[in-house]
Amino acid sequence: MEVRRAATRYPGGDAGAGIESWHSFSFGPHYDPANLRFGPLLAVNEERLAPGAGFDEHPHSHTEIVTWVVEGELCHRDSAGHESTVRPGDVQRLSAGDGVRHTERNPGPGPLVFVQTWLAPRDPGGPPRYEVVRGIADATPYELPAAGALLHVRRLGPGRRAALPAAPLVYAHVVRGAVRLPDGRELAAGDALRAAAAGAIEVTGASRAELLVWELSGDGAR
Repeated sequence: MEVRRAATRYPGGDAGAGIESWHSFSFGPHYDPANLRFGPLLAVNEERLAPGAGFDEHPHSHTEIVTWVVEGELCHRDSAGHESTVRPGDVQRLSAGDGVRHTERNPGPGPLVFVQTWLAPRDPGGPPRYEVVRGIADATPYELPAAGALLHVRRLGPGRRAALPAAPLVYAHVVRGAVRLPDGRELAAGDALRAAAAGAIEVTGASRAELLVWELSGDGAR
C-alpha cells in the first residue's frame, strides 16, 4: 500500500480566471516518469472553479472521463450535442472515442469543486458517448467495463468501518473528511491510497468522510 499526500500533487489552473487545479499524476507541463499512471488511471484532478469560471471548449480523444461533483453544480456541453447539469452524488461519464470537444463551467453563485478521473480504454476509438447517473448509492458501484474499472463511493461516519474491494489494483481518493488505515495512518481530504494485490483493506472514519474508490483490473502499466 502506498499513500500519496495531497501536498504532493501538482498545482495547476489559472488563478486569474478563477480556476484552481490539483493533479495527482503527471499532467500538462508537469512530467514525472515515476507517476504516469496507475493501471488504467491516467489522471485524478481536483478542480475548483469560482462562480462563472470554467474551461472553454477543448478536445479529448481515446479517454474515459468520469466526473464527481463535491460541491456546487457543473454545467457540461459537448460537440456531440449533450448538455447536462451535474450535482453532488451524480456520476458523469464522457467517453471521448475518436474525438469530442466539450466545455465545463460553474453556472452557480457559489464555488464548484469536482474530482475528474481520466482512464485509458481497453479498445480506443469509436463514437463519443455520454451519460449521467443520478444519486449513486454506497452499495451500487458504477461500472466502467470500457476501462476494466468499477467506481465505489464510500461514505463514513466517525468510527464507522468499510472494506475496500479486493482487486488487482485499488485507488482510493479522500474527497472530504478523514479515514484511518489498519496500520494507523490517517488519510485526509486530497490524500490517496494506491494498493496492488493487497486483499480487502478496511478503513475507519476518523470524521465524517467520503471516498472515491476505483476497483481496477490491473490492465496497463503501473
